[in-house]
Amino acid sequence: MILAGDVGGTTTRLAAFELTGGRLRVVVEQTYRAADYSSLDEVIAQFVAAHALRPTHACCGISGPVHDGSAKPTNLPWIIEANSLARQLHLPTFELINDLEANAWGVAVLEPADIETLNAGESGVRGNAAVIAAGTGLGEAGLFWDGRHHRPFACEGGHGDFAPRNGLEIELLQYLSKKFGRVSYERVVSGQGLCNIYEFLCQTPDREEVPEVAAAMRGQDLAAVISDAALSRRSPVCMLALDTMVSIYGAEAGNVALKFMAYGGLYVGGGIAPKIIVKLRDEMFMRAFLTKGRMQPVLSAMPVHVIMNPNTALLGAARCASHQLWSTAGQG
Repeated sequence: MILAGDVGGTTTRLAAFELTGGRLRVVVEQTYRAADYSSLDEVIAQFVAAHALRPTHACCGISGPVHDGSAKPTNLPWIIEANSLARQLHLPTFELINDLEANAWGVAVLEPADIETLNAGESGVRGNAAVIAAGTGLGEAGLFWDGRHHRPFACEGGHGDFAPRNGLEIELLQYLSKKFGRVSYERVVSGQGLCNIYEFLCQTPDREEVPEVAAAMRGQDLAAVISDAALSRRSPVCMLALDTMVSIYGAEAGNVALKFMAYGGLYVGGGIAPKIIVKLRDEMFMRAFLTKGRMQPVLSAMPVHVIMNPNTALLGAARCASHQLWSTAGQG
């Protein structure tokens, strides 16, 4: 039995998997609100006890950098130690990987129904691939093509410096610089990033919020309200906020594709993309992705897919934990 986890800034999702016939099958899955717990050890202890589990392999994807078996999630006050978790579960090892690396591991087991293609790219081309995913934060990861298989690896590219491309984005950078000092892409491409863009736009007197939308924002998830009001076209300022974020998202996705030379595909993951898939389908995202001057032909050859399966990180963590078993089963 394999214990897999997806530790985000807001929620922690745990699942137990069995490897049957070369395929991972979910036995039980549960989601926990991270703010209700003092550590990942506590969450895992509750999950394992509640379902009487005895895992033989374990891996968690963590929303933050992982180094030498230790991790501190970017948006959580937890310190996570692989050795402590291994002792708790009486396992020889407990794998900790970055959450985007977990998504990258999961790409290999996605079915056609799990993705939506925004750009087909050139058929039959193999090479490196990459993942970018906006949710509570912004994550990025690569998949090195070794000639036979993709080998996932982590990075912290979502914390790279935000580079504005037009007058509005320059003003946005100036506004956020006063608020945060340094401005990363995560400050503008994420749930909080959408809120930051909205708050910036509302500084202009002629961009007053629709009373109905303003009322909905009181005591609710601001990013969700902004997205809903934008997609339903009920608020011009929300529409502009979402358009701005989607365009910057596309631009940074293009940056990632160039940095990793992702002829094997650029995968857009995370919790936000499936919720705004209608917006991603229009030309704004792909136009920003492709607008790279002399590099546009290179980017046009790269497939761009949106991951629609919310279990990709969990599947990837399970696949990472059991990669030796997968190799035995012929899955690579």
